[in-house]
Order: sequence, then structure tokens, then C-alpha cells
Amino acid sequence: MRLPDWLIYVLALTGFVLALRFVDEKADAPPAPPAENEEPAGALLPPPSDFDPEVLVEVGPVSSGVGSAFSIMREGWWLTARHVVDACDKVGIVVGRGSAIAAEEVFEARNADIALVRTVGAPKPISLDLDETTFRLGQTAFHFGYPQGRPGEVATRLMGREKLVAHGRYSLNEPILTWAEIGRTGGLRGTLAGMSGGPVLDTQGRVVGITIAESVRRGRLYTAAPATIAELLKDHGVKPEGAAVGRLTTANYGPQADKTRRDLSVAQVVCVAPGS
Repeated sequence: MRLPDWLIYVLALTGFVLALRFVDEKADAPPAPPAENEEPAGALLPPPSDFDPEVLVEVGPVSSGVGSAFSIMREGWWLTARHVVDACDKVGIVVGRGSAIAAEEVFEARNADIALVRTVGAPKPISLDLDETTFRLGQTAFHFGYPQGRPGEVATRLMGREKLVAHGRYSLNEPILTWAEIGRTGGLRGTLAGMSGGPVLDTQGRVVGITIAESVRRGRLYTAAPATIAELLKDHGVKPEGAAVGRLTTANYGPQADKTRRDLSVAQVVCVAPGS
């Protein structure tokens, strides 16, 4: 399939990527958990609370750019971050050099920074595990996507819950999970802009979240809570399928992430803003 003119225009914008949101924290973070073990013992993740710390976000005007998305059904369903595709004139999934598929529909969560994108068919889907009652503090996760508009991945440890409070183009107040960065691959430095919408996988290779924001200063990544993702899927009658990508460790998550991108299970999503 020939790359549409609108997609060529967006990709030709030098250094232009859709940024993860700027986060303004009020206090320094505790140190990251130790990284010696892949799965350190930890307490069960507590349920959301009104006393969870807030992550404050300002949602700016819609702009053209790129983020990440991942396939959850061969029928053509993808998950991504809401701020990547919100208010776009056109949305597309890049499936190869010189080719893309246009989104037929985009469904945004009512009160969360996540969205569903529907296309005509989708590549190999990744299975989801959205039972957050089994999550433990300190467990390892791996974030795949296209930070800075190019392939990249990050390893993290679960710190706990916070609450994302967003104002601006739209408003949100949602429970989120906070992860401490413990490693990167491929010489990735600086911001992870462009990873928004990418999958977060556990050590079994199942999706347990969606990356939605970062704090470079604190070395933190913020992800949509599994219960929030499950609610969006239920609202639209989407029943995910697929398989785990395979066992993930801090030694092999780079090659495994590359494989998901080659399979197009993880892909770039492009937004063209009105008037572009």
C-alpha cells in the first residue's frame, strides 16, 4: 500500500515527534528498587485511593506528530494513548517503509489517557493480562515503542499508584501506575517522547499497561491502570486475542522488542492535526 501524502508530510517534519506529557511533580521521588533480581518479592499493589499522590498534566493544543500503538486483535484493533490521537484530522498506523493503513475509527476513553484505533485488519496481536489484583510492588516491566521517533525500549520496576490529573484541551482524573526506570537499550538517552501509547509487558511477555507519560528528572514512567484498559475494551465490546511475546528479562528485552516491531505487533501511530 502506498504511503498517503498526508503521512509523507508528517514524517518529513524534521525531528517532529509527539511528546509524552510534561509532568510537574511536587517532591523528589524515593530511590528506585534494587535491580539484582528479575522478580523481587513485594507487597501486593494496593487498590486506588483518594490519598494517592497526584501527577499534574497540562494538555496542550492538538498538533501533528507520531506515537506508538500495539495490536490486540487481527480484526483491526489497536491500543494507544488518547493524547496521541485526540482531535486529529487523520490517524494512521505505519506498517512499513512507504506503506501505512488509515484508521477507520478512533474511540477515546471517557476519563483516561487511552484510546482504541480500528483499521482494516491488524498484524500479530499481543495478549493482555489486566488482573491488577496480582501485581506486586517491585515487579519488573518492559516498555516497547518508538521513543524519539525511533525503535527503543525501557525496563522498569513498579513503585505504586498515583493519580493523573489533566487540564487543558481535555480534563482527566484517573488512577495510574508509577514505574521506576532501571535500564534502557540501544544507547537511548534523554526524553522518551514518542513512546506514548506503547505496550508495557510483564516478564511473561503479556501486556499489563500502556505508557502515557514520563518524568525525565525523576526517572519515572506512568502507565494506564489495567482496570482502566479493561473498562475501555468492555465499553466497545472488544475482546482481545493474541499470545505472549515470550519470557522477558533485563538481558533479552531488547531483541524481543525488536521482534514485536518486525512483526508489526508494535507500530508507530501518526496524527495529522486539522489544517496541517
